Amino acid sequence: MVKRLSTHNTVSPSELTLEDGTYLVRLARRAIEEYLSKNIKIEPDRNVDKKFLKNGMAFVTIDRVVGPQQKELRGCIGFLQPISPLIKVIIESAIAAATEDPRFPPLRLDELDTIVIEVSVLSTPIPVRRPSDIVIGKHGIIISRGWHTGTLLPQVPVEYCWDVETFLAEGCLKAGLEADCWLDKKTKIFVYDGRIFYEESPRGVVKERDLEQELRYRCGLT
Repeated sequence: MVKRLSTHNTVSPSELTLEDGTYLVRLARRAIEEYLSKNIKIEPDRNVDKKFLKNGMAFVTIDRVVGPQQKELRGCIGFLQPISPLIKVIIESAIAAATEDPRFPPLRLDELDTIVIEVSVLSTPIPVRRPSDIVIGKHGIIISRGWHTGTLLPQVPVEYCWDVETFLAEGCLKAGLEADCWLDKKTKIFVYDGRIFYEESPRGVVKERDLEQELRYRCGLT
């Protein structure tokens, strides 16, 4: 699910460190826990690095741990345009992913020990003219035509070992369009990249995903 709008004074994913990513993941979890346990939407911390006060684009993904190295999606919502400070975007996206994703029932308090949080901080989307401009393991995509818009994050094609054409077809379906909509000149295609930080286990160590390495490992590419 996507919320969109325009760009100015934005934080770039390249500005972030692992320490920053850890802070954002912990913030997302705290926002979810406070909202579910006390019905409180936490306020952004006052004494934070100035980069977090720049407008930003991000998604928060919630996965349920179902076994060793096995997870299933439990919620994912974010902003693809920089309409608010990054710190606020993380709080809003985290709560929305837990309670507003129409694909899932609202997260329950008793699930908090079985979920892991992932935060994707994204760059400003730019248009592409050719499918060959899209790089699996680097880019997320936005498919847009008329009132139909859908996005797939950079990690998605890596997790399923998709090629570019499959990525585009799935993006079209996500937008509510036919699978070959990307061949229509009326369809607009945008790409963005990002930094992805995640909990290794519920409330565990936060690490950064290396999608190029994952692509080689998962999909047998060299």
